[in-house]
Amino acid sequence: YLLDKSDKYDSRDVERLQQDDKWVEDYLIWRHDVVDDTLKMIDESFQWRKEYTVNDLSESVLPKWLFEIGALFLHGYDKEGYKLFWFKVKHHTRDPKQQLDKKKLVAFWLEHYSKRDHGKPLTVVFDMAETGISHIDLDFVRFIVSCFTDYYPNFLTKIVIFEMPWIMNAAFKIVKGWLGPDAISMLKFTNKSDVQEYISGEYLPPHMGGTDSFKYSYPPLVDDDFQTPLCENGPITNEDEHETKEEIEADPKETGEPNEAQNLNQKKMNSIEQISKSEETDKTLEVKPKNTKKALTTFKGPLLHISPAEELYFGSKETGEKKCLIVLTNVTKNVVAFKVRTTAPEKYRVKPSNSSCEPGTSLDIIVSLHGGFAASLQDRFLIMAAEMDQSSGAGAPELTQFWKDVPRTKVMEHRLRCHVIESTKPSSLTLKDNASSIPAKTSEDLHMQLTHLLQINKRLEEQMNCCLWFQQLSLVLSLLSVTVAAFCFYLAYAQRS
Repeated sequence: YLLDKSDKYDSRDVERLQQDDKWVEDYLIWRHDVVDDTLKMIDESFQWRKEYTVNDLSESVLPKWLFEIGALFLHGYDKEGYKLFWFKVKHHTRDPKQQLDKKKLVAFWLEHYSKRDHGKPLTVVFDMAETGISHIDLDFVRFIVSCFTDYYPNFLTKIVIFEMPWIMNAAFKIVKGWLGPDAISMLKFTNKSDVQEYISGEYLPPHMGGTDSFKYSYPPLVDDDFQTPLCENGPITNEDEHETKEEIEADPKETGEPNEAQNLNQKKMNSIEQISKSEETDKTLEVKPKNTKKALTTFKGPLLHISPAEELYFGSKETGEKKCLIVLTNVTKNVVAFKVRTTAPEKYRVKPSNSSCEPGTSLDIIVSLHGGFAASLQDRFLIMAAEMDQSSGAGAPELTQFWKDVPRTKVMEHRLRCHVIESTKPSSLTLKDNASSIPAKTSEDLHMQLTHLLQINKRLEEQMNCCLWFQQLSLVLSLLSVTVAAFCFYLAYAQRS
């Protein structure tokens, strides 16, 4: 394929294919490890990527009004922690002149998210409330579907269709024909009474029975988590590491109760216990086994290498794991300033959350759950990094001014998800007193094995469904054959009579 059609591919896609094993694996998984089918999909998707100039799509090359109408955007997560890709059908109208730009907008969002979150799958939501005949555009729906089935491998978890009008039943029978047997099982037709089986109320707008107050507007471009900036929390490095409970609870981000004066003495009494716990935690960090960092996967950015690469592992309330470690390594010749932000500032303490890293050195960041909170799959962390001039200082005032002045184009961003472990505890990613008793297999290995088993299970289910379908077809054909034979015998008997 590469030799015969190299002029039909973007050289950046070819280079990525040769270097990115996960991308190749996603193609194989999506085509059930059938190599010929996989090659055909890569060939078709690469030609499509060049035709739509996917690698060069940005806000500046697309019409501004496309973003302003708010028909397509990313926001929130489903109950499994997958990002929601919203299609507000009522904001879409058929217009052949605008069709190409609208299709490029779909490609922009999918590419924007796949590069930012390392290709973690999406859940598509067709919000069809308040729609009618004027909004029906089967060509556009087919394009969205084909993006997931033909061009972005292993990128779709489910399609949630909310309140589809009866007039569109016939249209969606056609859509089912485009999906194929694998994707048909991903269709979830819902209404206000059952949509929360897939998406919790916190990420559903009021008209869908939820409590999400999110209102789409542009600019700015909707971020991966919320349109408002991610909240920063945790002390910077020049603050006292043994921050007392009183200081934490006096944080302006948290709302105080009316009887704060009555609770003040109790807070002071608890601060001593808080300090002692912090000291014990510091001691456990000193006795981390040497192979802890080696066991982590690493994201290799232009400024920082970040371990783990994708997920922070926390335990549930039962397992009790409340601390995780992020290791930053400066791979430049200059000082790199960094910030750590989170979408759930009320839950987490990050130390340090705003500091700098010297050239060629590594720095440990402790992420800990605060109070009685539990980690959630929807929680996200954002690490921002930028190079500082040699003459710049690294104190708090200098860092504050630096982040005000640094251009956004020079800021490296990397996102981490939260992974909640119910029964097994990943020793390579959590901090415990008994760190020396780490099992040979890390949670990363177990997670990969579990993913593989789930894929095998899915294939077996598909094969069973296929067998059942053939069984039912065979039964129907057998009955039909018996009926025809009986009818023939009847006719023959009637003629003889």
